[in-house]
Amino acid sequence: MPTDLKITFGLIVLNGLPFVRYCLRSLYPFAHEIIVVEGATTSAMSVASDDGHSTDGTLAELERFKAEEDPRGIVQIVTSDRPWETLTQQSQAYAERATGEYLWQVDVDEFYRPDDMQRVIAILRDDPTITAMSFEQMTFWAGLDYVVDGWYLRRGANVYHRLFKWGPGARYIEHEPPTVVDAAGVDCRAGNWIGGRALARRGVRLYHYSLMFPRQVRNKCAHYANRDWGDYAAGVMAWAERNFLSPVTWPFRAHNVHVHPSWFERFDGQHPPAAKQMMDDAHAGVLDVDCRDNSDVEALLSLKSYRRLRWLLKAMSECHLPGRLYRWMMHLRYDRSANRLRWR
Repeated sequence: MPTDLKITFGLIVLNGLPFVRYCLRSLYPFAHEIIVVEGATTSAMSVASDDGHSTDGTLAELERFKAEEDPRGIVQIVTSDRPWETLTQQSQAYAERATGEYLWQVDVDEFYRPDDMQRVIAILRDDPTITAMSFEQMTFWAGLDYVVDGWYLRRGANVYHRLFKWGPGARYIEHEPPTVVDAAGVDCRAGNWIGGRALARRGVRLYHYSLMFPRQVRNKCAHYANRDWGDYAAGVMAWAERNFLSPVTWPFRAHNVHVHPSWFERFDGQHPPAAKQMMDDAHAGVLDVDCRDNSDVEALLSLKSYRRLRWLLKAMSECHLPGRLYRWMMHLRYDRSANRLRWR
């Protein structure tokens, strides 16, 4: 049943299969409305149709969901037969249509456990002065069994600003990072902002399945390669080809932000049911999607040398490694045939 709080969920999506139906199903019970903006920005046209739409059937899946799985008529689909200028413009398209008391931004590969969403709603209900919430996220890698961690994430990038108080005069002004201001022009995070660490202490986190399927990673990295992001953009397709689409080459560049040390961890916690169902369907052949063979990651995690160096990187995550040691760690390679780490 819908909550008594009016929550508008806002999504932007390009090539969102197979996530779309599972993400929408996970949000639906808690939604006052769900507004989905489909299509590419100008920087993502390399993975879009000529008129700026998804190429994998995302728009058709959204229309199917609205026709077959939206009995309350709360799903809105916003699209255009030309590319959007920016991600901010796309997000503003759902924000301008929002009629809820809260605006909750969600990427199509982001999920929450239902009990965590209920906990968030209870917190909002108990304290109506709350103006914003952020969430610590866990990045899952090629399945349900692995997460990636690293310096980039530990130094702030694992916190996503996602939920904002909404009402007359509120405006969505920036996507990177998500920023909403109230009618007086004050950033919602300048008010009663509940941070990601505070929510994590209550067990509430965002489950981010951003690096799950080969097609997803290929499209994501092709888009990122066209952004004005310096060395990261220049090398992200090489990272995809050598660390995800083929057996792992760089064991300490597990995250797609490959310019900082990162590593694999095993995950044995509980997943949101919708995400687990998606992966069960993927492995059962219900979905038209390829799953990655993770035998290389299993072998890598079995190495004592990997676990020891991972411990060192964790210990040094708040410091700076000496330049020579940093370069050595970043250039370590995994020799699958010998099941050992090698330098260059």
